[in-house]
Amino acid sequence: MAMTKLRVGLLFGGCSGEHEVSISSARAIAKALTTGENTTRYELILVYIQKNGVWKDSDIAQQVLESGKPLLITDEAQRRDRIPQDINLSEIDLWFPILHGPNGEDGTIQGLLTLIQVPFVGSGVLGSAIGMDKIAMKMAFSQAGLPQVKYKLVMRSQIYSNPCIFPKLCDELEAELGYPCFVKPANLGSSVGISKVRNRQELETALDNAASYDRRIIVEAGVIAREVECAVLGTDRPKASVVGEITFNSDFYDYETKYTEGKADLFIPAKISDEIANKIKEMAVEAFLAVDAAGLGRVDFFYVEKTGEILINEINTLPGFTATSMYPQLWAATGVSFPELVHQLIQFALERHSEIKRD
Repeated sequence: MAMTKLRVGLLFGGCSGEHEVSISSARAIAKALTTGENTTRYELILVYIQKNGVWKDSDIAQQVLESGKPLLITDEAQRRDRIPQDINLSEIDLWFPILHGPNGEDGTIQGLLTLIQVPFVGSGVLGSAIGMDKIAMKMAFSQAGLPQVKYKLVMRSQIYSNPCIFPKLCDELEAELGYPCFVKPANLGSSVGISKVRNRQELETALDNAASYDRRIIVEAGVIAREVECAVLGTDRPKASVVGEITFNSDFYDYETKYTEGKADLFIPAKISDEIANKIKEMAVEAFLAVDAAGLGRVDFFYVEKTGEILINEINTLPGFTATSMYPQLWAATGVSFPELVHQLIQFALERHSEIKRD
């Protein structure tokens, strides 16, 4: 008797600035789901979300994947019918959401998928929301005893509402964090709105820029360190991959450096001692559990070689998933191929869903 294939809904695109990155990740995952043993395990169903939030069925989604470019938004696409009737959500056995950034990895789509009670790959509402919000994330890391750089929370109201408060705020930031420091919107991904500042004028400009993206802002002390990353896979008993390192010639790992070919180099495994690598792996798993992540996550660290310190930077609960992204490359170097990695993520999602139903 032929085995019934699991119908996997690959959900991509979305309403964030990382729409194009989502398309690239989806192309790689679609290929993995239609390769080798996965062809007998899964039936792929594509669902594409335009930048304006309108959902499109498999035919249009396939066109977007083949072109690698977003669908042009027309007047017809502005209609109130956000999820057209020709998309039958009930035919999906499991969702694989690969929506990077806000409205995709921040708990919003995870809440919808939880509500319709269908298993999905990745973290749930809580893990996604904490992993997306840099302030909540840092608080969770602090509770878990994970060392971090010094940081300070700033509210938009402190920047805009009272002209007397702003100079005093800048004085405090200079005294507590010094220069250089980094100014970041709390709830955006892929280095959007982030600035490295070295003096008072740059600090004022960066705060104003970050406040245009978010009402909550985080300012972090700069540190001279190597930037290393570790991938995590699993749920309640997650495992860590080998450690990789990112090097770049730009001032910091900004959006352009991250997504422009040739701007950054990846070294897998990182050229560090086994002792340091093992400590990073241990901390990566601790961070994953601290935010209640599930399925996948990439944890980024600063390794201060001069002192031997390892400082956690952040966790990404839905990292880039192209064939050349750090997350799948780290697992490939650990012995898990891209198609097998996708298969394992689906299996973890099914296990987690059955555990939730049992509760």
